Amino acid sequence: MAATKRIPISPEILEELSRLKEPGQTFDELIVKMIEREKKLRLLKDMKRIEETAEFVEIMTIEEAHKRYGRL
Repeated sequence: MAATKRIPISPEILEELSRLKEPGQTFDELIVKMIEREKKLRLLKDMKRIEETAEFVEIMTIEEAHKRYGRL
């Protein structure tokens, strides 16, 4: 079993977390769910930023590469 760590939080934050918790859900489960959502959100933001700022080039198929460069 993993070691238990204590994280000091204010009573107001504890109340907010309690409101977000589903019946029967532990704080650990809630935090894991929140972390996963944040990771997905960051990935989507990164993808959007890349899409808006990067220049993309068309990728050759293997067949096109073989025609152009021969067997690699």
